Amino acid sequence: MAPWSGSTLWAATILLLSWICAAKTVTYDFNVTWVTGNPDGMTERKVVGINGQWPLPIIEVDKGDQLIVNMHNGLGDKSATIHFHGMYQNGTNEMDGPSMVTQCPIPPGADFTYNFTVNQNGTYWYHCHTDFCYPDGYRQALIVHDDNAYFHDEYDEEFVVTVSDWYHELVEGIAPDFLSVYNPTGAEPIPDAFLFNDTLNSSLPVKPNTTYLIRIINIGAFVAQYFYIDGHNFTIVEIDGVYTEPTEADILYIGIAQRYSILVTTKNSTDQNYAIVTVADSVLLDTIPPTLQLNNTNWLEYNASAPHLQANITVDQASDLNPFDDFTLVPYDNMPLLPDPDYEITVAVNMEVMGNGFGYALLDNISYTAPKVPTLYSVLSSGNLSTNSEIYGEFTHPFILEHNDVVQIVLNNNDGGSHPFHLHGHNFQVIQRAPSYGPTFYDYADGDPVPYDPSNHTAFPATPARRDVFVLPPQGYFVIRFVADNPGVWFFHCHIDWHLSQGLGMLLIEAPTQMQERMSIPQQHLDVCQAASVLTTGNAAGNTENFLDLAGQNSQQSFLPNGFTARGIVALVFSVISALLGVVFIVVYGLSDLKFHNKENPEIAMVIENLPKGAAETTVVNDYKD
Repeated sequence: MAPWSGSTLWAATILLLSWICAAKTVTYDFNVTWVTGNPDGMTERKVVGINGQWPLPIIEVDKGDQLIVNMHNGLGDKSATIHFHGMYQNGTNEMDGPSMVTQCPIPPGADFTYNFTVNQNGTYWYHCHTDFCYPDGYRQALIVHDDNAYFHDEYDEEFVVTVSDWYHELVEGIAPDFLSVYNPTGAEPIPDAFLFNDTLNSSLPVKPNTTYLIRIINIGAFVAQYFYIDGHNFTIVEIDGVYTEPTEADILYIGIAQRYSILVTTKNSTDQNYAIVTVADSVLLDTIPPTLQLNNTNWLEYNASAPHLQANITVDQASDLNPFDDFTLVPYDNMPLLPDPDYEITVAVNMEVMGNGFGYALLDNISYTAPKVPTLYSVLSSGNLSTNSEIYGEFTHPFILEHNDVVQIVLNNNDGGSHPFHLHGHNFQVIQRAPSYGPTFYDYADGDPVPYDPSNHTAFPATPARRDVFVLPPQGYFVIRFVADNPGVWFFHCHIDWHLSQGLGMLLIEAPTQMQERMSIPQQHLDVCQAASVLTTGNAAGNTENFLDLAGQNSQQSFLPNGFTARGIVALVFSVISALLGVVFIVVYGLSDLKFHNKENPEIAMVIENLPKGAAETTVVNDYKD
């Protein structure tokens, strides 16, 4: 290749300097506290607010900006963090946010600064990544504006739309019943409502004959939703921060944590408003309470004085919705299929009842269990043992990735439910999936699992879709590829928060040698660990003397003996309950029989009369006296 000429080099220098000058520092100060909210108008409850307000503020930056978020945990009774979902954090892995992966949980009263450069564009969001905290309202959009987007001049205004599920009860009240011997099948808690921009029955005011960019984000904890606008088609231009070739569609299926940007051109007339319809994927729900409204209407409002009519759709009709298949989208940059992988990981989703009778989620036989030292800190304190996966603990399910390797993950689903999987630190090419969206999506749910067969599959797409969250079909599979070009500890997990709490995740430890060369932990982060009483050096068990000694590591629950299944556990639980009820009835009826003979048997009468006050049998005695 010919060397750059002086004029070319000068032009490139000017371009670089102009970009540096345009970039700015954007600072947010977040005081995270409890406030009250009532988004569906049914139940007022505590929610996680920022600076005394909820819904939370939208973070907005331009591509190239430095983003600083100074967080103070003022919750008083809960630890917290922030994960900036979809941010690659290239070179700033310590700012990624998941507790015990890249940082310690931030205890009440502590401060923590997130500071990183945003060298990407598109639609993202931020949320708590500690225990169950984001379903309590700790989630909101993060938008990266890009004046150079290929569609930038094609729209006049933009809207941010979030859809989510909502619970009337705090997660701390729901969680004990979810992970419980009384819920061995792992049935997820049923939401009480489905929200649109954290409310119901809202409108997006529009002008006629105008094109709008609408950014749609599912910030829920559990349920995917369908999305469409009556009387309008739209053009998809972005998924999960990846610009796509403009593609017309009329219905979207938006899994938890997925994002779409669409262009919508309004009609010339202003004589009516049009329903924006969101429909919860009811297949994910074990039960549907009669009070739960699955189908919700908001409006593309052309005329505030015109009627705002509810969309006419029933639950049965919802199953006939045929959404656009995101697998077919082509990235605008036309990035070709990555070459054959240097490293392949094949794992399967399993839902199991473990030895304590609780329902857990596993990848193969491992239910993710957090270590005693944040895994990033184990990497940085382990010297030449950092490339040995054993030091990170068996139950974090760690995989070591070599720098710049092409990595392929084959994810099979042995469960009858779908799972939106998210990879931190990367987006990925989606190169295979079965079954597809639409009428076939739930085809495998009631049959046997169909795993990926590397010797028998359709051709991989030449320019695969890329995103950072992809939905694993029920009892089907998907295959993804990415380049391990971002040293760090990256979480790969189901984004249904209930499933993550059950252990449905694993760690990718990418280029640990390069991590040690390039990374250090800010002192403030270490101070937070000290305040939280969390170790900052050592292996997964906190051992600094012998990194290969994992004695005392946090362990998952033991497995049930062979022959026990979830159905068997349910039967066992109810058998025990039935047996106890039987004993109670025998005692009651037995003593009831005695009362008719106690006149003839003074000894029995004396025994009954001397029963302790408050005993169950006292009722029988009192009945006889009356």
